[in-house]
Amino acid sequence: MNRVVRALWQHGLFWICVAVLMALLVYPIALTVRGGFYADPVGRSGFTLEHLALVFADPRLMGSLLNSFMIAAGTTTMATLIALPLAVLSARYTFPGKALFNAAVLVPLILPPFVGAIGMRAILGRAGALNALLGTDWNILGDAAALGIIAIQSLSLYPIIYLNASASLANLDPALDESARNLGAPFWPRFFRITLPLLRPGLFAGATIVFIWSFTELGTPLMFDFYEVAPVQIFNGLKEVEGSSRPYALTVVVLGCAVGLYLLGKFVFGKQGYAMQTRASRAGDLATLSGGRGWLAAGAFALVAFLALMPHIGVVLTSLAKPGQWYHSVVPKALTLSHYEQALTSGDSFRAISNSLKLSAAAMGVDLFAGLLIAYLLVRTTSRFKWVLDALCMMPLAVPGLVLAFGYVAMSLRWPFGKDGPLGAFASVLAADPNPIPFLVIAYAVRRLPYIVRSCVAGLEQTSGDLEEAAMNLGASRLTAVRRIIVPLILANLIAGGLLVFSFSMLEVSDSLILAQQTGDYPITKTILAFMDRLGDGPYIASAMGVWGMALLTTTIFAASALLGKKMGTIFRA
Repeated sequence: MNRVVRALWQHGLFWICVAVLMALLVYPIALTVRGGFYADPVGRSGFTLEHLALVFADPRLMGSLLNSFMIAAGTTTMATLIALPLAVLSARYTFPGKALFNAAVLVPLILPPFVGAIGMRAILGRAGALNALLGTDWNILGDAAALGIIAIQSLSLYPIIYLNASASLANLDPALDESARNLGAPFWPRFFRITLPLLRPGLFAGATIVFIWSFTELGTPLMFDFYEVAPVQIFNGLKEVEGSSRPYALTVVVLGCAVGLYLLGKFVFGKQGYAMQTRASRAGDLATLSGGRGWLAAGAFALVAFLALMPHIGVVLTSLAKPGQWYHSVVPKALTLSHYEQALTSGDSFRAISNSLKLSAAAMGVDLFAGLLIAYLLVRTTSRFKWVLDALCMMPLAVPGLVLAFGYVAMSLRWPFGKDGPLGAFASVLAADPNPIPFLVIAYAVRRLPYIVRSCVAGLEQTSGDLEEAAMNLGASRLTAVRRIIVPLILANLIAGGLLVFSFSMLEVSDSLILAQQTGDYPITKTILAFMDRLGDGPYIASAMGVWGMALLTTTIFAASALLGKKMGTIFRA
């Protein structure tokens, strides 16, 4: 009887989790898709394909889509060219400073491209440090803004590919490479015919995330004043979202492109054509690179670290410069710490930091509970439909945040929200007196749910269920067994996943820019964008806010990396 009751509870919780994810993830996306096919995006009649046809007939919109695709392709290609050699060097060799460089490779994750763009503007602008150093007058950000976006995004996102590639390399059986080497095969044939085919699924898993992230990135183009990309066109379309299906249609096209590219990368290019029968039974011996070769390997890591740090350096120097004192000079002519004080005490900036702290903490709390429950159901139960729950949890990695945020806007216009809905006063986005806080918390939590689920699953898979069963045999309830035994055993995974949820929510871009429409509700990223448009000290205060966010992310990313080790890469895999 107890077994039957236990099974009923498990199945009930399982389908409750599926239903909640359907309501908070699939339903908003479905509303967006539906709005693109109806004359009245909020109504229930008037099915038409006209709006989609107009998207493809509009030269400006098609040009924006093409620009987004080219930027994403360039970003993914450059990020792969940076990450793959570094991952191979780290997995196969030892060289001077390797431990330091393995930590430094995560540095780009502490600053999103959106904030890093502030530093790049200071360095690459017409009156920036590079032109002052070389005595030139290049208008890089004006004439080649797309290349600047590709550069900043590549240097910010390559760690995702690096982590995935490193995790895949750690699982390769070194006997395969050793056998080929014993038969006389040189390094490059071994790499292209053995290592790369086996590495391909993990490599494409990371590359797919980078491509979708770049394809739908909203903040960086806005910072570079490059508006001819699809995400910015969608962002500008919010003004007409209540009465026009045009922004819905463009969002549908972006979603279709992102999902299509994800499926193409996962099931065609990333399909595991070559598979090992088992995991590696032992670690491969690391070759030692000494002398010039060792310093060359260390130099490769150092060069990438330096380039990746350029945006961070630019943000820090901008935050320290007195207004107007970093103009046509390599470094600021006069420094001040007042911007940091203003970032913490000024009304708008302090309120934004407070908002982000509260929203991120709430999202982390939601995800810790939901992530542990979902991970437990995935690992400890035997339902035939576990793949459904797992796919729903991982969907936010494949669905652009821009699309999901737009879906919440559409959701806010319909029952039970909207003007006449019973929850209209509780949560709204475009009302005269909006309250976007519930939508922001949900958006942050849903977007970062994969991190906590993957982290908890990794912990549960290493924890024997026998301990839990033994406690229950001694009279403890399942809830008590989980609370007293399972949670302490996977506490490191919970902390790591929670830190990632909190830190990435603090500097979430798409959800913040789209869902927060009034100054009092702005999180950090929306306030940073607002300060960048303010004359005088605006960009300097925005940079100081970015540095505070950078400090927070630095602490949390390195803490999560220390707790998860090489399993960090699985968190960024869809």
